[in-house]
Order: sequence, then C-alpha cells, then structure tokens
Amino acid sequence: MIPLDSFRRLPILMALLIGLALAAPAVAQTQVGRISEAGRARILARPAAPFAGAPAADLTVIEYLDFNCPYCKKAAVTLQQLMAADPKIRVLYKDWPIFGGVSDFAARATLAANYQGRYLAAHNILIDTPTRLATEAQVRQRLAFAGVDLEQMDKDLTARSEAIDAILARNNSEAQALGFTGTPGMVIGDVVVPGALPLDTLREVAKMSRTLDKTAAHP
Repeated sequence: MIPLDSFRRLPILMALLIGLALAAPAVAQTQVGRISEAGRARILARPAAPFAGAPAADLTVIEYLDFNCPYCKKAAVTLQQLMAADPKIRVLYKDWPIFGGVSDFAARATLAANYQGRYLAAHNILIDTPTRLATEAQVRQRLAFAGVDLEQMDKDLTARSEAIDAILARNNSEAQALGFTGTPGMVIGDVVVPGALPLDTLREVAKMSRTLDKTAAHP
C-alpha cells in the first residue's frame, strides 16, 4: 500500500478543504486527501511514460485515466489549459483501463507506442477522440494517424507484454491504494483528488499544494 498522510497535518488539510469550497462549492463534496512524501516518491519512481508539460517543473500532476472515460476526456482539456497557463507544471499519465475490452487494448497500445517514442502522441489522439473507442480497429486507425508505426507497435505488444502487464498492474495497485473508485483520479503535488475539476479549481489546488510543500519544509 502507498502510505497516505491524511491526518498528520489536519489543520493544514482543513484549510485546503475550506479554500477549495470557496473556490468552487461543488468541490466541497469531493473527498480530498493527502499522500505522504514517501508515497508520492514511490508513484513517481520509474515512470512508464514521458512527462507532459514543463521540463523544469516544480509541481507534478499524476492522472489515472481510461481512454473511454468521458470525464477523462474533459479533464484532458483542462490539464492542457493548466499546463499552458502554468509554466512550472508537468503531468504524468497513468493508464488505468477500468472499462476493460477496447480500453485495455488502447492502454496497452499506447504503452507499446512509447518504445518508439510516440507515447504522448498516442495518448493525445486517443483521449481527444470525441466518441467512445468502440473497436481495436478504431484505436489502430487513430494511432496510425498520430504517426505510430503499427507494425512496430504490434511487435512491441508481443515482445514487451510482460513489462506492459507490470505497468498496468502497478497503476491499478496505486489507484486502489489511493482510494480511487473511478476515473479520473489525480494527485496534484501531494493532494489526492478523485474526479475531474474545473480549470479555476485545478489552479487553486496547485497553488495550495505548493503552499503545503513550503509549510512542510518550514514547520
């Protein structure tokens, strides 16, 4: 289990919850938590995909997602807007195909595309698909349009199957340890938020997460 730290600094967390409620009243219904520094480090260790966003970031957003989740598609737009507005934020995508079937194939194909340096291109075109990915053929067509070499992808799906299995198993274990019951699930700095958030609230959480880090460094 990844160690969560929801109670050690309860007054700070309560201040965060109050701030979120003021920024967006709907978030008052969200079960916001806190992950420990050790837990965050374990999640960020050995990333299976490249980071999107700022190379020299001071804040990382980790998103657990399914390509067929409509809320993940909405979150993709706000995360892109967040990165565009904040030059010190990066995003690490964690494929978590909870809908099975085509979602599972899409996740595996995207991870296989990483072996040819096309993970982010594959991720972006699949998450931007306006409709549900209904067939593997549709996934393959979209990936080919993004410049993925399908022949090489198929080879990597076979040759790297154990590594891809391990990545997806790890993502699933992390998501469950964080208490996520659906997609998307996000870790913003060390703040754990299940569900998609509007851009203004995302920016507020990012700001408060940075404040929490400074408070932890100077108790």
